[in-house]
Amino acid sequence: MRNLPPGTVTFVFTDIEGSTRLLQELGADDYAAALAEHRRILRDAFERQGGVEVDTQGDAFFFAFPTAPGALAAAREGQLALELPVRMGVHTGTPLLTEEGYVGADVHRAARIAAAGYGGQVLVSAATAALVDSDDLHDLGDHRLKDLSAPERIYQLGESEFPPLKTLYRTNLPIPATQFLGREHELAEVCELLARGDARLLTLTGAGGSGKTRLALQAAGQVADAYPDGVWWVPLAPLADPADVEPAAARALGGGGSLPELVGGRRLLLLLDNFEHVVEAAPDVAAVLTACPHADLLVTSRERLRVQGEHVYPVPVLERAESRRLFVARARAAEPNFEPGKQLDELCQRLDDLPLALELAAARTSLLSTEQLLERLGDRLDLLRGGRDAETRQQTLRATLEWSYELLEPEERRLLAALSVFRGGWTLEAAEWVAGAGLEFMQSLVDKSLVRRWESGRFGMLETIREFGAEQLSEDEHDAQLRRLLDYLLELFDAANLSVHARGEPAIVLAQEERANVDTVLAWAAVADPLAGLRLLELLEMYWFTNDPIRAREHVDALTTAAGAGLDPARHARALRLRGATWEFVGRSDLAQREYARAIELLESVGDAAEAGHLTLRIANDAADQGDVERARRLADEGFDADPPLALHILSQVAFAENDAARAAQLAREAAVTARAEGNAWFSAVTLVGAAERLLALGDLQTAGRFFTEGLELLHSVSDTVNLPIGLAADAALASQLGDPVRAGTLWGAAEADGERTPRPTTAAALTQYEPYLAPVRGDAFEKARLHGRTLSLEQAIAFALGERG
Repeated sequence: MRNLPPGTVTFVFTDIEGSTRLLQELGADDYAAALAEHRRILRDAFERQGGVEVDTQGDAFFFAFPTAPGALAAAREGQLALELPVRMGVHTGTPLLTEEGYVGADVHRAARIAAAGYGGQVLVSAATAALVDSDDLHDLGDHRLKDLSAPERIYQLGESEFPPLKTLYRTNLPIPATQFLGREHELAEVCELLARGDARLLTLTGAGGSGKTRLALQAAGQVADAYPDGVWWVPLAPLADPADVEPAAARALGGGGSLPELVGGRRLLLLLDNFEHVVEAAPDVAAVLTACPHADLLVTSRERLRVQGEHVYPVPVLERAESRRLFVARARAAEPNFEPGKQLDELCQRLDDLPLALELAAARTSLLSTEQLLERLGDRLDLLRGGRDAETRQQTLRATLEWSYELLEPEERRLLAALSVFRGGWTLEAAEWVAGAGLEFMQSLVDKSLVRRWESGRFGMLETIREFGAEQLSEDEHDAQLRRLLDYLLELFDAANLSVHARGEPAIVLAQEERANVDTVLAWAAVADPLAGLRLLELLEMYWFTNDPIRAREHVDALTTAAGAGLDPARHARALRLRGATWEFVGRSDLAQREYARAIELLESVGDAAEAGHLTLRIANDAADQGDVERARRLADEGFDADPPLALHILSQVAFAENDAARAAQLAREAAVTARAEGNAWFSAVTLVGAAERLLALGDLQTAGRFFTEGLELLHSVSDTVNLPIGLAADAALASQLGDPVRAGTLWGAAEADGERTPRPTTAAALTQYEPYLAPVRGDAFEKARLHGRTLSLEQAIAFALGERG
């Protein structure tokens, strides 16, 4: 690492003014030569004075000096030797020095000071000026930089004349108490919209606490150069009457007339903050744009204004990395020694990556650790309380949400509460069925940022908003909504081809989308209606054993226990069938057999021979897994007509056990073809992958490769997240035997990563089983590919596996 000076250091930032214009004027070759000479001059001058190069990007330099006089001397020497117009900013501070470099507000301050100047100009902060001989420093007075900081005294090296500094000089924008963190992408997009010219009315929308105001203030500061008559902030939160909006805006401009009269032909930007509760004033304010052709409006509101010419920018919640950064920064303001715990990501997720929630939670770190905050988040609406200087409506999350809720019409309030029953989002059809949603009111909640429309087309709410909505329901209303949700899901999955004997394309993705809602109603059904809950479990049977067999068993146990004596033999048998499958899919065929045997007794008691025959074949399958070949063969032959694909699959396993690989492969192929003909793509897939694994063990690599290809494609088509990682691990073993370290490493790393993201006994067992196969290819190429594989999602890994083989 570079030997960066610690402690109190002086930073120098430089960049070439008008570099794009210079490139056009000089041409690429001459500009490249001039740029190289500029770099040589500055490096020589700065290094002679003890400067250390921290970073360089394009035509910009960032140097650190151990002394302020050395930094100023370097800047003077560099400017005298340069021919290109280079601006420089000099600032002294005590930043944090980490392994990555300098961190802290002093770095940003130095960069901002440099950006305020012009080519040939050296600007110096008051902190640096206090440490050097001031004879050659010219006092330029107090200036507000565009990071919205408090006024800063700025000096210029030398007496040369330059235009006024590019700082905020005609504005009433408030000075935020904290540094603006993250949001670089959103800030750039908002500034670009303001610069376009056609977005003269731009509304930033978002839920309460999403950071609309902070983003709007920062953007207004950034674009101030485009508004010679200033950028002016109009806080609307204190107003109660829409008629007061125009007078408030006029007062921000100095008063003495109506708003159109005060704006007139001036080129300015008005920032109207918190418009949602005075939205009736929108037409009057928008009319100002017609009367004043050079003015622009930037608005923050929890709903769009719905006036002509409005451009809407929905402010998203933070990206996870930005959430972590914001939380740590605010936590260290409260507790300087704060160190983030391992559960910080989970905490950010639980707080919806919502800036206000993160800031309020971070303020608690002087008392609570990250883990303790997580434990207490059940009471998040009251736990997260701001300080004495916070606005009343933002002192707690509850107050923030009540502010939005009180602005709703009665039907909007009812709908918001009814929608809170959904835990995993919903479709428009679900909202209509379960919550009685009308299109007009759904649209209104979306416009007011209380409901969000996801890229998938589904709708959802931030968890904080959902919890608040749920509090508005009485116990009876809550039960009624859950009953409607259960009825809706029963109807939805009745045609989803996920029951055990269904034929056709299974709607696994639909079940994955509705999973949180399914868990919610099954937990409620265990108390309110266990028989209906068991019916829903049956309709989703294929989903459970291909995605989450362990959770399925927990649901079965809870529902059968709750049903007690009210459970009829046939339904009890079907519950045991699912319970057996959950054991089978975690490698416990011995426990699966017990469940199937109990189910067969119940089925025979009610005369259901067909289902009893199917379960007899499942027992045969378990017998084959346990090496009881003769029993497996006998039961498969006896029950062949009950389920031909399953019987063929079992006979294939018997042939493998007898080392007849050719016959085993033929039977597996017949089983797969028969299953596909019956519309059961999933069983065809597991048959092919299972046969490929056995062929790999027997050394028939070519046939194994063909079976893996078909099997993985089919598993992917039905979204079987349990068997896909097993297939990846086995396919990695095959690639190893074929001498391909890159393919083997990539697939192995992807299987490992998926096993860590979603721990399953089946994935762990597969990794243990196939690890010995990797010995031939272990080395640098394998390990490099393995690291790459660990960065892939399951979807990306499958695409790699199928694309490479194809």
